[in-house]
Amino acid sequence: MGKRRSVALLIETSNAYARGVLEGIVDYVRHHEQWSVFLPEQERGGKPPGWLSGWKGDGIIARIETDEIARAARRAGCPVVDVSAARHLTDIPWVETDDEAIAQIAVEHLTERGFRKLAFCGVPGFNWSNWRQRHFQDKAKAAGCECFAYDTLARDDPRYSWTREKKGLAEWLLGLPRPLGIMACYDIQAQKLLDVCREIGVAVPEEVAVLGVDNDRLLCDLADPPLTSIVCNTRRTGYEAASLLDRMMSGETVGPDPIWVAPMGIEARQSTDILAIDDPDVAAAVRYIRENALFGICVEDVMREIPLSRRSLEGRFRKSLGRTPHEEITRLRMDRVKQLLKETDLSLSEIAKRTGYEHTEYLSVAFKKNTGTAPGSYRRLNQVQTKTN
Repeated sequence: MGKRRSVALLIETSNAYARGVLEGIVDYVRHHEQWSVFLPEQERGGKPPGWLSGWKGDGIIARIETDEIARAARRAGCPVVDVSAARHLTDIPWVETDDEAIAQIAVEHLTERGFRKLAFCGVPGFNWSNWRQRHFQDKAKAAGCECFAYDTLARDDPRYSWTREKKGLAEWLLGLPRPLGIMACYDIQAQKLLDVCREIGVAVPEEVAVLGVDNDRLLCDLADPPLTSIVCNTRRTGYEAASLLDRMMSGETVGPDPIWVAPMGIEARQSTDILAIDDPDVAAAVRYIRENALFGICVEDVMREIPLSRRSLEGRFRKSLGRTPHEEITRLRMDRVKQLLKETDLSLSEIAKRTGYEHTEYLSVAFKKNTGTAPGSYRRLNQVQTKTN
């Protein structure tokens, strides 16, 4: 048996994203390699621990967010994997969330609720915020939406204060058209937006819908109203980083190309629980579908609730949402099926019961038609890493 490898984790524990990355690293170590792990207590972007300068370890996984941490990691003289988007060391491997996929989910979530005016609120100085903004604007444009953007002052700007930032956000929000759907670059920024909306009397979600990124449950549930947030697959990020480091410590040469980790989906809460649809009949139809799609309803059930002919309903529905009532029912069912396949070990027959399909066979046929793959294959490819390794 070879000697146990010593690995330093320069990752803060102060936020949900970083803790998720650490959990993914733990998953890998439990299933593959037993490492002696050093995890110093440090804040995001804090100074590297003093012991690192004399440490004779085998590898490092770090959130390299400052030049000082970059220099310390380089001086350690061992393989290093970066799990930060800052890219202070451009020649080493790195694992990051897929910001384009995050932006796509955000635009889809808001446009599905009928929003055609969108906005992005970012924080300058962070690559991940800039990348999300660029992708969000591109996706919004492709969806035919008008899009606005705002960058707050960076925290290290000598002019920064919460009073100044709050004033800037208020002026920006009051100058935007409504109804409006806003993506904040992460949950903390989204929570600030909600605070400002409350202070200036902008109703959320009736006038402005807000979503964040990271799904920090404590933060999202404490927000007023509770915050919708995109769920990053942080455990997968940590798992991939640990796997990458393991290969490097075994002598494999790995280039600096990134490994992009797709988000798991979105956790919808009250901050986006609204439909920005001008047509009241279509709004009522969509509301009925959202409340009942998983109970096996069909278009005829919708028509019994809405006093319109099928042709009129489908035409007006397509005009407002770009799809038919049947397509909306199928979309909601498929989203739930995918979630259950990824996040649970429920049998296919149980998933069929929970999503409105009378028989497992009907679900399998519909799922393959919708995704191009069988439910079992989808589960194997997409289930969280802890279940597949």
